[in-house]
Amino acid sequence: MAKRVSTTVESETWRNLKFHDNYSWNDMTRLQFVSQINQWNYSNYHIRVINWIKTPVSNPDATINNNLD
Repeated sequence: MAKRVSTTVESETWRNLKFHDNYSWNDMTRLQFVSQINQWNYSNYHIRVINWIKTPVSNPDATINNNLD
């Protein structure tokens, strides 16, 4: 089974900037993905504030299928 969301663009400091939903084929910016997570459209992900920037992260669990990479 393919990962639900993949990172498609990273910054020079490895911050994930753009994402791709592998089920719906939607491309999203970081802010769009944050918004979608806040709307409960991605239950396996949550938001962390890292260096004052809202950052999407996968929920910790035993599987790697939902990890962002």
